[in-house]
Amino acid sequence: MKIKIAKSAGFCFGVKRAVDLVYKSVQKNGNVYTYGPIIHNEQVVDELNRMGVRVINSLEELNSAPKGTIILRSHGVTEAIYQKIASYGHEILDATCPFVKKIHKIVREQSEAGRHIIIIGNPIHPEVEGITGWVKKSTDHPQNPTASFTVIQEEKEAQEFALPKEQKLCIVSQTTFNYKKFQHLVEIISKKGYDIFVLNTICNATQARQTEAYQLARESDAMIVIGGKESSNSKKLYEICKKECENTYYIQKLSDLDLDLFKSFRNVGITAGASTPNNIIKEVHTACQK
Repeated sequence: MKIKIAKSAGFCFGVKRAVDLVYKSVQKNGNVYTYGPIIHNEQVVDELNRMGVRVINSLEELNSAPKGTIILRSHGVTEAIYQKIASYGHEILDATCPFVKKIHKIVREQSEAGRHIIIIGNPIHPEVEGITGWVKKSTDHPQNPTASFTVIQEEKEAQEFALPKEQKLCIVSQTTFNYKKFQHLVEIISKKGYDIFVLNTICNATQARQTEAYQLARESDAMIVIGGKESSNSKKLYEICKKECENTYYIQKLSDLDLDLFKSFRNVGITAGASTPNNIIKEVHTACQK
């Protein structure tokens, strides 16, 4: 059996930066919290929990917690939540991915300029929820004074999108969205005749990982995609690989994998989402070699 690991598999820059920040904070005395799980990987979150890091899931929970250090995860938060956390007296360490921060700046500036913001992404993903909170509402545009943004994930939503033709638009994307799907949705909206400012805000690492997974799946008899069950970018890798390679398996850790299934395969590819630690990738690779 030949096994090939995608070069881009595993932690991206933003995730590694966030996780490293938590580990460094643990080494200091005091209470350490993360606002939501620092990344979408249960193994990492469980390990940090054993080290004393507490996951905070609401502002109310944080307000009643002993003073300490609160780390904002790589997905980012809304402007309102950031200001509220700052008022509680905790030390804030902002681990928001710089690529996500860039989107916050874009939507704020473009919404202030009067453009309706379209976010291509999953409406319940924490990154998208955070982005919506940086959109500024404007009463200067009576056709849409309150709902100054729209989140679009599926083709039908793009087809049904409608505002007065004089309304200018700005389109951005969740950083981990499927690149080809983003292009398709933008094309649908563009045909409606609006004045549109489009910014492809899918991060380079995501595009590279998706392209590499596509190519690896096409030349493999079986594919293993490693990622947390809540990981959006891992799910997209699975979808891409599954289309090119029927024998594609989505796992979180080695124990999820039935190694007997791979005895008849000659070429196996392995890729992993941006929240997958390198040690899990190595563990799966080693097991497949035996």
